[in-house]
Amino acid sequence: MPLLAACQMTSGPNKAHNLDAAERLVREAAKRGAAFVGLPENFPFMGPDHERAANAEAVDGPTLSRFGKLAAELKIHLLAGSILEAGAPGGRFYNTSVLLGPAGQQLAVYRKIHLFDVEIGDGAKYRESEAVAPGSEVVMAQTPLGGIGLTVCYDLRFPELYRALSSKGATILCVPAAFTLMTGKDHWEVLLRARAIENQCYVVAPAQFGQHSEKRVTYGHAMVIDPWGLVLGRAAEGETVAVAEANPDQLSAVRKKLPALQHRRL
Repeated sequence: MPLLAACQMTSGPNKAHNLDAAERLVREAAKRGAAFVGLPENFPFMGPDHERAANAEAVDGPTLSRFGKLAAELKIHLLAGSILEAGAPGGRFYNTSVLLGPAGQQLAVYRKIHLFDVEIGDGAKYRESEAVAPGSEVVMAQTPLGGIGLTVCYDLRFPELYRALSSKGATILCVPAAFTLMTGKDHWEVLLRARAIENQCYVVAPAQFGQHSEKRVTYGHAMVIDPWGLVLGRAAEGETVAVAEANPDQLSAVRKKLPALQHRRL
């Protein structure tokens, strides 16, 4: 039975440092036997707004090329949580998640649909749409591990996206994130467990953790959740990895005993 891993990072403005940390965590997860490893949202760069353009890349740029080679070396499925993708309309960027296969190939490219434009009372205002353009496609890839559905962070609050993914055949839902401390402490786990329960899927949720700047603090708690909604693996504080076993027989049993997906009336 495959092991699923969710990495937890504290990315900052130093891209080279972030990429080295991400590679170290991926290698650690693979050493522990993980067949699927996920990195968090914005894993290559979390720095000042005015440095975004200098750190944005194309999906065939050096960051994803590096991690494609790493996936091939380790023979794993690797979720490059999200990068800042250059080339969106109006001089903006995309917040783009890419699934890499065990030959290093790009299996799926997802551009974050729901953008984080909120004021939550933590001293910071978030206007993701000022610099980031929304994607429009629901993206799911069929793999030997099952159907892998791609989402990013704030997408978690929109259950219709996850319903669309499960309808397409997803059995593993990915939620790479940089959830704020303010929202994360109250909403992160309960929303992740809800998405697992209502779609009867495994959920892999890599996360950013800790202090990224004077006003940016993220919640962490990267985790892996089973189709019954139980947390199988949870990251402690710091840069680390949560690893848990996925059991295809359990997923089939849950869907057979409680066939809620067949009972939908849309």
